[in-house]
Amino acid sequence: MFVKDVTVENQVGLHARPATFFIQKANEFKSSIWVEKEERRVNAKSLLGVLSLGIMGGTDIRIIADGSDEEEAVEGLVALVKSGFND
Repeated sequence: MFVKDVTVENQVGLHARPATFFIQKANEFKSSIWVEKEERRVNAKSLLGVLSLGIMGGTDIRIIADGSDEEEAVEGLVALVKSGFND
């Protein structure tokens, strides 16, 4: 299991378009991946799950992966979040 915390940099947070990019990136990996905000944890490969967290800009989230490419998955998603979804 590999875990990393990151602050959502873009102003709108993980809504609609950024969330779609996040889900697409998560689905590139074999590992099971979760996103955690406060006490809630959802499947990072589920658009409804990620949207249900209501992640706004400036929010700290935790990305957790477990599997054969867990470290690569977490690092890739953290980089995407830090980029502000501009890549």
